[in-house]
Amino acid sequence: QVQLVESGGGLVQAGGSLRLSCAASGSIFSINIMGWYRQAPGKQRELVATITSSGTTTYADSVKGRFTISRDNAENTMYLQMNSLKPEDTAVYYCNARAGHFVWKQNDYWGQGTQVTVSS
Repeated sequence: QVQLVESGGGLVQAGGSLRLSCAASGSIFSINIMGWYRQAPGKQRELVATITSSGTTTYADSVKGRFTISRDNAENTMYLQMNSLKPEDTAVYYCNARAGHFVWKQNDYWGQGTQVTVSS
């Protein structure tokens, strides 16, 4: 079992920055990949960025060059540094972890979400 808690959301003006944090607890050593998703009102939840246990990262085209995902294993925490924020970045951001000791038995865990609002 993995528990995830997000923090760091808030209100910021366009062009500003925020850093989101996701604290993981439980069976943290079973986590293989983590990521950030976001969901705007009336829209589908979309993938923002991922980071594997080896440190490989991926980003949605809409955030490339502006967002940076990272992990701090000592603190069991994942971060999303968001720079040059745009109004279209406004959404609830969710932390996700895929965990399991076997490739054929993986489970997804989710945080409660943190609101990010970018004003124009």
